[in-house]
Amino acid sequence: MSAHEVLTMGRIGVDLYPEQIGVPLGEVRTFAKSLGGSASNVAVAAARYGRRAAVITRVGADPFGEYLRTALRGFGVDDRFVGTVPHLPTPVTFCEIFPPDHFPLYFYRYPKAPDLEIHPSELDLDAIRRAEIFWITGTGLSAEPSRTATLTALKERNRSGITVFDLDWRPMFWDSPAEARHWYTEALRHTTVAVGNLAEVEVAVGRANPERALLQHGVDLAVIKRGPAGVLAACKDQKVEAPPEKIKTLNGLGAGDAFGGALCHGLLAGWDLPATIRFANAAGALVATRLACADAMPSEAEVRDLLAGAGHG
Repeated sequence: MSAHEVLTMGRIGVDLYPEQIGVPLGEVRTFAKSLGGSASNVAVAAARYGRRAAVITRVGADPFGEYLRTALRGFGVDDRFVGTVPHLPTPVTFCEIFPPDHFPLYFYRYPKAPDLEIHPSELDLDAIRRAEIFWITGTGLSAEPSRTATLTALKERNRSGITVFDLDWRPMFWDSPAEARHWYTEALRHTTVAVGNLAEVEVAVGRANPERALLQHGVDLAVIKRGPAGVLAACKDQKVEAPPEKIKTLNGLGAGDAFGGALCHGLLAGWDLPATIRFANAAGALVATRLACADAMPSEAEVRDLLAGAGHG
């Protein structure tokens, strides 16, 4: 079988998002259920563009775990690397939705999330080596054995193809930013593309000259999401900025994962850096106008329509 175009590794879970907007969680009456987890969402987003995508992750031996496997297949994502951890429940994540910019998340990953129980011995190293894009996340570095498995996969890649580190800083999963920086620094040595928002980049490499700092850590491309200031992407000889799209935000969660899947699509298509970043930025904006994450990932035609309407298609 041909290699995967996008192979991600990391979180999966069930998102339960309120159907009542602007209401505290304790007062919400009904929720919409969907697949969630950053690495899984990126794979779904890539599959929406017709890319051969798969995710390396783990679920519990429960109905939610079966739901997630079925959902992945329904989105066209290969679930062969989704293992089962019998003694741990599949995670659930709730959020509150207060547009335009307040979306608190509540992770129920106790006593431990199955996706942190990926062991190095379970990895299909051949599939990891052969994937055109391999995508890992900061959360996968937050606990063992996932940390060693993630670093093992990165070392096996040896910076071949496109190896992406989604900084994915979630403070509730770490003892301290200093601990995270130690492992982020190690992972950056083995990656070619780093993606994160300003807070995540600060944890990884500090506040000053963030794109330069990431490049000095050895990546070929640094992509920094700056919220209202838009997106900055930099490589050794080029710097690109994409302004924010003018949209009405409903739920900002999932926009970064939509950005990631679209970034993969542009890189695989061989588009130039300005076109790739504009496309990814627009994909993220589209998902921010929608309630769900995985279910909201756009098609290429939808992204093109937004770009054309904004006058920079």
